[in-house]
Amino acid sequence: MTARKNKWRETLPIVALALFGLVWMVPLIWTLLTAFVPTTQLLNGSPLVWLQSLHLGAFAEAWEVAPFPRFYLNTIIWVFGLLAIQLVTVSLAGFALARMDFRGKDQIFFLFLTQLMVPGTVLILPNYQTLVRLGWLDSYQGLMAPYIASAFGTFLMRQAFKQVPKELEEAARSDGANWLQVLWHVFLPVTRAPLLAFSIVSITYHWNEFLWPLLITSSVETRPLTVGLALLVQSSEIGAQWDLLGAGTLIVAVPILVLIALVQKQFTNSFLSSGIK
Repeated sequence: MTARKNKWRETLPIVALALFGLVWMVPLIWTLLTAFVPTTQLLNGSPLVWLQSLHLGAFAEAWEVAPFPRFYLNTIIWVFGLLAIQLVTVSLAGFALARMDFRGKDQIFFLFLTQLMVPGTVLILPNYQTLVRLGWLDSYQGLMAPYIASAFGTFLMRQAFKQVPKELEEAARSDGANWLQVLWHVFLPVTRAPLLAFSIVSITYHWNEFLWPLLITSSVETRPLTVGLALLVQSSEIGAQWDLLGAGTLIVAVPILVLIALVQKQFTNSFLSSGIK
């Protein structure tokens, strides 16, 4: 009797997680169906009809309706250009807060933690007004500006740097290395896992960001994929053609889905190794 109870205790959580996963996958399954099955067959046909009418024509048509190549280029420049800047800022700030002694360090770190609790939408108006004064509307620098200093990334790197043994730093300083050389040759090589974790979070977040790009971009030359998809949905040429909408959604989402699938294990291990559980 006890063995049967223990078996149920082990099985129930797995079944519950499987059911939760199926519920979570319903939007993805529906998107796949709408992308590969014509709208008329999807709404009026049976699953057998769906299988017989699978096609890829919606992807080609959606690609022609909206300038997705340009949207992809804009997104790549925004997301990866911002990530390159963030890796510099969070590394420098995290190192300063973890290893340097200066007046007001604890107060500055508290301000970083406070920023984590402030919703990003609260800052949209002042950020927009700042960009108007700078003349950065409808520009790449305008897209990046509010996210250059990442409170989450600074906190993550501070925690990672604090776990580096002091002996490594002392050995480097005894060899005559300055603080920048210590950061580059000692701290960054042993904290690649937290840097990877932050990079994945930054890429996925900004790839899917919609509200801020919608507010400040007004031309095809700067609009990212998410705004381009919204314009595709509103296009009079699309109407209620669910297959084109599903295809457009997959065109936007597939790169991130592939990235997460490839680095899922490394992503989880990087957070565990950095002490953020």
